[in-house]
Amino acid sequence: MKVLGIVAEYNPFHNGHMYHIEESKKLTGCDTVVCVMSGNFIQRGEPAIINKFARTEIALGNGVDLVIELPVPFAVSSAEFFAYGAVSILNSIGIVDCISFGSESGDIHSLTKLAEILVSEPESYKDELKKQLSKGLSFPVCRQRALEKYLKLQNDSNEALSFLLETSNNILALEYLKALIKLNSAIQPFTVKRISNSYNTSELTGNISSATAIRNSIYESEFAASRQALPQLAQQILEREISAGRGPNSLYSFENIILAFLRHSTAQELENIQDVSEGLEYRIKNAAENSGSFDQLLANICTKRYPKTRIQRILISLLAGITRIDMERFMRHGGPQYARILGFNEKGRELLSLMKKKSAIPVVTKASNYKSFSDNLISKMFEIEAHATDTYVLAYKNPAFKKAGQEFTQNIVICR
Repeated sequence: MKVLGIVAEYNPFHNGHMYHIEESKKLTGCDTVVCVMSGNFIQRGEPAIINKFARTEIALGNGVDLVIELPVPFAVSSAEFFAYGAVSILNSIGIVDCISFGSESGDIHSLTKLAEILVSEPESYKDELKKQLSKGLSFPVCRQRALEKYLKLQNDSNEALSFLLETSNNILALEYLKALIKLNSAIQPFTVKRISNSYNTSELTGNISSATAIRNSIYESEFAASRQALPQLAQQILEREISAGRGPNSLYSFENIILAFLRHSTAQELENIQDVSEGLEYRIKNAAENSGSFDQLLANICTKRYPKTRIQRILISLLAGITRIDMERFMRHGGPQYARILGFNEKGRELLSLMKKKSAIPVVTKASNYKSFSDNLISKMFEIEAHATDTYVLAYKNPAFKKAGQEFTQNIVICR
């Protein structure tokens, strides 16, 4: 049995995701799929449109055999920590042969070459990066400029490689490759060239549409318009969850909660939140006191140096109680401390059995079992997850589903 690893958010699962799974199986020759999936909050610093168990159910019905949760501290982190956390899990469970991810480039060799440079960080590159950062621009922009300058100084024939840093999927692909290199992983990487449009295109484009466009359609109560971009099971489960009042969740669902959290927090408390640095806590605090809406809050905080997605991740980290010290401890000890199973099908059951024999990290199949582990890091990571879920459900429209403790009452999804 050859096992393929995929990292995803499936927010929501659409035809482009189906294409990626099918093409990845062809490309790698794998016959089973393990997916590490973000839970109730995602890397853009937003709540998932429907909860993680509903999204797991959709994934298991559309080509995935086993779903493992990416713990929320990594799910709402930068691309680097997001990718490292997910790849670390795939590497630790001991059963994955290959990983496949999408990219605009579709060229695994060029992406790997660039990833190797970014991991080795030659001195001249680091010096240039410091110069660029001193100009007050965002890290991604500074990194691309520094790399372009470095390649020119090296008279490198691959100077154009720096342009791989211009697009979102290429950037994430590079982070997956960097993680594999840092972990000295034997997992073989593959990439599937993205088709049709950019992941954040805001308009529906037919059968293959971006997740952003699909979400916008649902938020605007125009779900019918996005149907053709979704597999049938995804349509059915989205409709079920929305009808039940368990979605669609968005950042705006937390508008007043976020403003209240910020206004009740001191600048010193905000400074301790993951990814807050360089006095940003004062800018956030001032914005919270002078903003009457979420849009106004973002407008008062965001700059070229502090892009929207970074600020949103900080706000979600505040809600979930993720501190900089927590992340430093998690990374110092190798990343995610367990593999929490969200669901599986019959093939996945076989994978799970194999995992339990080979995994280098604990495999959690029942949420309450985390208390039996003596490792304080495991307990801390899972408690953050439970707190994040307690916050997430507050966005539900149906009061019956807003109760706390759902992390411990929801059963694993089993598809037969």
